[in-house]
Amino acid sequence: MIFIINTSSKDLEFLLDDKYKKVETEKQSLSLPIETENFLKESGVKWSGISAIGVVVGPGSFTGIRLGIAYAKGLGMGLNIPVIPVNAFEIYLAATPDAFVAIDSGKGDFFVAANGLAPCTMNIDEIETKQMEWARTVGHKPFDLRNALSVVKTKIENKDFQPAVPMYLRPSYAEQNSKCTQN
Repeated sequence: MIFIINTSSKDLEFLLDDKYKKVETEKQSLSLPIETENFLKESGVKWSGISAIGVVVGPGSFTGIRLGIAYAKGLGMGLNIPVIPVNAFEIYLAATPDAFVAIDSGKGDFFVAANGLAPCTMNIDEIETKQMEWARTVGHKPFDLRNALSVVKTKIENKDFQPAVPMYLRPSYAEQNSKCTQN
């Protein structure tokens, strides 16, 4: 069975084949291990029944993504199973391959991607022009984590075992505002 974790938003999401759960939480770091155990127990699955772990690597909450990746890697190491990264664009495009994905970054611009367009950031004026090259635009509603399963399965079948690292499309707030310079 493939277990998928999403910590890229303020809540937690879990997927285990056809079983799905969303958990509203105030503190992901405290809730993640407890809610993972609860979800597996509710699903009637033991750790030994998991063959791979998928983890959403972004874009999204800086801290949430790092937490999810670290947790997934720890589980993968302990269980000796692969950890497969999946990004939000792959999840949206699994459901709507002909779409232009535009996700509001909350910082005045958008994270965008599409088949034929590598992930990047754009402002609203750029989006209004660029999105016309695709049949539809998605990203204004949260992705459905259930669509991540086909992405992870394909990566496993293709032996696409890339390291799970955060997907950063721009420097962090600290990097943007650093007053230090290197010589």
